[in-house]
Amino acid sequence: MMIDRRTLLATAAAAGIRPALAQSAVLRVGYVPVIGASALFVLAGNGSAKDAGLDLKLSKFDSGPNAIQAFASGTIDILVIGVAPVAVARSRGLAASVIAAGAVGGTAFLAGPTLAKAFSDNGNDPAKAFAAFRSAAGRKAKLGTLPPGGVPTVALHHWLWKVGHVDRADVEIVNMGIEVVQQAMLTGAIDGGTLLEPSATLVPERDLRIKRIVNSPDMFPNIPGVVAAASGELQKTRPDVADRFVALFQRATELVRSDPKKAAPFVLAALGGDLVSETTIANALVSPAVSFVNDPAKIRQATEALLAYQVELGDFQKAPPLDGLFDQAAYERGIRTPLGR
Repeated sequence: MMIDRRTLLATAAAAGIRPALAQSAVLRVGYVPVIGASALFVLAGNGSAKDAGLDLKLSKFDSGPNAIQAFASGTIDILVIGVAPVAVARSRGLAASVIAAGAVGGTAFLAGPTLAKAFSDNGNDPAKAFAAFRSAAGRKAKLGTLPPGGVPTVALHHWLWKVGHVDRADVEIVNMGIEVVQQAMLTGAIDGGTLLEPSATLVPERDLRIKRIVNSPDMFPNIPGVVAAASGELQKTRPDVADRFVALFQRATELVRSDPKKAAPFVLAALGGDLVSETTIANALVSPAVSFVNDPAKIRQATEALLAYQVELGDFQKAPPLDGLFDQAAYERGIRTPLGR
């Protein structure tokens, strides 16, 4: 009788045996360095991937298009990134599917001193606050956010026009890079902006006059942040490796949720450099701007709403279909996979 690879792994793990074939499976993982990818940073940094027989080769990408290009070229097995780029790439022929969610949200809108006062004086009503700012300053409020298509940008537009019913004559939106938004807030070059965590936590620590006004889950309900997508080739030829990754990803997510202080050093190594403290990272991990979820079913409805709104914004002409985007069976199989510990 033939025994497949996954059955062999599960049987061996149940018996406490680590078979040789599980010792050094190379897994090429690409990621965009954002707080929603924290589970990846934990499992890569705490040794759990190695213990589970995965040899992770990580590649950092500073933009979604570059990451998707590498994914499509076959040089990446798993990509940890926002769901929209994966959905769009799938609609254009990319063989890939989401095997786990990573986070909901991840950003917040912050206001500089003058705009923050306008919000405070007007009961945090966006329409009234921006109108008051324009009246007092004699100009539109200048807001910084990421380029079109980014989750922070979609959240900002939705909050301004759909939630807050802000008069478009009261604001000017400027698209810029992640780090540029942070610096622009600190230097006063913009009046407000959408910042990713941990910057949304760090910036008010640096300048107490800068205030957090609203978090992305309240700007766009349950807005999907990061997902883990597997290539069709990985799922076809090495599904057991994808399963182990899902199991590790879930275990790491549980650590992020239950013990952010323990997870913080691994996230700091990926995101913070020398400018951010472990305490800031730990605070960012429990920020109301982000929540860590793994079940793709929990973000499916919000993803559909997100893609539909991006059509309205002109990010693409037609919403990519959700059929086949989420591989729920792969997720369910993965979370049941033993890791041999």
